[in-house]
Amino acid sequence: MALNPQNAQHAIQIQAGVLGRNTGHRFEIDLTHRLNNLPMPFAPVALQNFDNHLFIQSPELSLLNYVCSRKKLSKIEKVTAISTGVLATSEDGRRWLNVNGVEISRCKSDVILTLQTRQKDITIGISTKQCNNKTPTNAQLYFTTARGFLNLLRENNLEVSQDAENALRQFCGDEGFRPQDFPEILVNRTSDPRRFFWEEINEIGRIELEKLFAENQDEITRLLLQKAYLDDPFVPDYVLHKTKRADSWEQTEIAIYTIKELIKLSKSYAGFHLKPYSVRKGSYKDAVGVTHLAPRFGIVQMQRGGQSQHPTQLQFNLEAGYFYKI
Repeated sequence: MALNPQNAQHAIQIQAGVLGRNTGHRFEIDLTHRLNNLPMPFAPVALQNFDNHLFIQSPELSLLNYVCSRKKLSKIEKVTAISTGVLATSEDGRRWLNVNGVEISRCKSDVILTLQTRQKDITIGISTKQCNNKTPTNAQLYFTTARGFLNLLRENNLEVSQDAENALRQFCGDEGFRPQDFPEILVNRTSDPRRFFWEEINEIGRIELEKLFAENQDEITRLLLQKAYLDDPFVPDYVLHKTKRADSWEQTEIAIYTIKELIKLSKSYAGFHLKPYSVRKGSYKDAVGVTHLAPRFGIVQMQRGGQSQHPTQLQFNLEAGYFYKI
């Protein structure tokens, strides 16, 4: 029977009950289970290189050592870890959890970690990403509609005009903004009639969007990493990324960053730019020599979703293997 977690301890009990039965959240479940069962007190191992972000060992040890290095903690008396993703699928629809007196209904953090020290308790949010292939693949960062994304920007004091909104809706292929909605455009079209490509969208709106991304790259990257819900009390402070398939838990390679570190490294890696590409599969393959432009900024890739369930959604991904490049 589905359960509503009444508090952190009850949440841990629920997690233990679903361990191994939810493959979609298996990594977070394993991580939280191992964090909650570490011998206490925990004395962190000092990182030899403060700028190192890649580790191969048990992820719970890498995470705690990393957090302690950033928070300058010498000892942890107790750890409480909660997987918000698995709890969201383990209750009866009211979808709430009380963590340290704060009710959560939706949360961008996949794991909420509370570290108890002799001086104080520290609660942080962890955004987890994982890849179980032999080589790293793209990791989904944000999935919404064109209007949903622009509303996120507007709610965070970034102005966006109606021209820019219309242009992005063309890019996503919203109904009324598609080539197939305009017979005069469709008659000679050889490319996908379900959406406009970046180079084809409303020029005024396109130029505004490109300027917006170029001038506000750090802030937009932060919003994609941290923001999803207006009522989110635990936005992520860290990103923990399982880079690829591991032979064992103890030999798992993970990359860890604070949000600020990842934003800074992303900006250093690349500014806003347009990457040429061609459609090589599907119903509307490009003819030889035909290319389109894909918007990119830093390690973030932006594209129309195109999935059968949500074809017009706007999707942001983290570039495959970014942790080896930045």
